[in-house]
Amino acid sequence: MRPLRYQKGKEDFFNSTFSRREFLRVSVVSGISLMAGCAINPVTGHRELMLLSESQEISLDRQNSPHQISADYGTTLDKGLDNYVSQIGQVIAANSHRPQMPYSFHVLNAPYVNAYAFPGGTIGITRGILLDLENEAELASLIGHEAGHVASRHTGQRMTRGLLAAVVLTGVSATAGSQMGDLVAGLGGIGAGALLAGYSRNQEREADSLGLEYMVRSDYNPEGFVGLMNMLNEMSGKNESSMAVLFSTHPMSSERHQTAIREVKTRYISEKKVRPIYRERYMDNTNRLRKIGPAIKAMQDGDGEMMRRNPQKAREQYERSLKTAPEDYAGNLKMAKCLLSMRQSRDARRFAQKAREVYPEESQAKHVLGMTHLQLNNFEQALAQFNDYEKVLPGNPNTTFFQGFSLEGMGRREQSAQKYFDYLQKVNQGEYAQHAYSRLKDWGYI
Repeated sequence: MRPLRYQKGKEDFFNSTFSRREFLRVSVVSGISLMAGCAINPVTGHRELMLLSESQEISLDRQNSPHQISADYGTTLDKGLDNYVSQIGQVIAANSHRPQMPYSFHVLNAPYVNAYAFPGGTIGITRGILLDLENEAELASLIGHEAGHVASRHTGQRMTRGLLAAVVLTGVSATAGSQMGDLVAGLGGIGAGALLAGYSRNQEREADSLGLEYMVRSDYNPEGFVGLMNMLNEMSGKNESSMAVLFSTHPMSSERHQTAIREVKTRYISEKKVRPIYRERYMDNTNRLRKIGPAIKAMQDGDGEMMRRNPQKAREQYERSLKTAPEDYAGNLKMAKCLLSMRQSRDARRFAQKAREVYPEESQAKHVLGMTHLQLNNFEQALAQFNDYEKVLPGNPNTTFFQGFSLEGMGRREQSAQKYFDYLQKVNQGEYAQHAYSRLKDWGYI
């Protein structure tokens, strides 16, 4: 272990003359190597100030999107559905203004209603929103809208304007989830969600226009876009927890809805008569998903109860979900996190183990299983799970903290101190940071 007390510039970490705002700003700039410059907007052809190069957009995407995908319970195990969506996505991407980007498309196990795009072309679509679509043209419209954000470099625009500087390192989450359960599960965030922070209304309008253009270029009936806007407009008035993140990041308005209808009736009126919607093909490819629709709806209801801090009612909903889909990865993990919040550690461990068996390649179950062992004071088993998580998905500072906490419980002070020190280099506020700092101080390292 390197000697913590003698590391120049680090032993006074908490006594730094930097304010938190200054620390965040410097960390952001150094972390992504921003270099001011002008670039040609791929959509408008105009020059604009852009601090991110294309290679930096791709790098940010590759560093952060795997954490967000895991937070959304990983890519679906229904490979037929995932391939179907990916094939449509690749056609849309080829007809976009940035076909050279390394696009990838993922159907996410998350039950809530959401879709998002990272700046390098990683696009995620949840099972929840797929259940609300009615045909392939609507799906193509949704993918087109997200590809529009990538094409217009909307994330880079926001970062250039400084809107992300204060949140990149604060662990903002882009999931609706079951907040109470996620908090108890100790997953936290590493800032991936900050890259998906809310778009402006102008950016949403631009992505709408591009989404419509791309889906028509890809030989879909523009009525599919109207159908998507009808669905989103109807949802926006319901104020349901399962839709909260979608509308926080993609603000909906009646103006957007009316603009879509007007564009289809004017600019694309001739396309309505000759292009298909592919309803039957969509229904065929989403058949297995729709069979477990009641399970996904029960998970949504359970998440709502967790957000209202009613874990017992949430448990009832998750039980309903698992009766319909007992092998569902997200359903088992949500039950485990619910039980963790109720301190029912042994039952929580059983569901977390089930989730890991169902989807051994996905990392979130490993972390949740580690937390169940911590509640049972099984520190060695907990450490093994956190180590496995770190091997599959490195970079989450909360995992580093819980490795240190497990080592502390095992009496391995020196190794624990190193993990706490590593954690504090990334996070310097909050309950975990206070614990790590107090231990290092008590043990004489700082």
